[in-house]
Amino acid sequence: MTEKDEKDREQRRHPRFRSLQLSWVCLDENERVVKQGMGRTLNLSLSGILLETFFPIASAHTVLLSVGLEDEVVDLRGRAVHLRTQKQGVYEVGIEFLELTAEAQEVLKRFLATLATV
Repeated sequence: MTEKDEKDREQRRHPRFRSLQLSWVCLDENERVVKQGMGRTLNLSLSGILLETFFPIASAHTVLLSVGLEDEVVDLRGRAVHLRTQKQGVYEVGIEFLELTAEAQEVLKRFLATLATV
């Protein structure tokens, strides 16, 4: 692990865990669907998710995510805070969660706690 990786990890509010598949929808400022797709979660925390997808997601768009966590599906709302091109047609999008409901937060906490013990 490089010194930069260590510094980045120390600045994170919540630990990250590798995760799962999900579907997402991008909305514009008028709540109209701009694009949608499937993605793979590269890591997950209480504050956000790193998503691998085949489309870039603009920071101006709201992202709706449906994530299967064990036996529960959680709908989450967020915004893209960074975008990195990995290879042609593959992107890593860092999404910060917005307006998490208490129920969604509890499901995420339980799921992350389960992952932490694995």
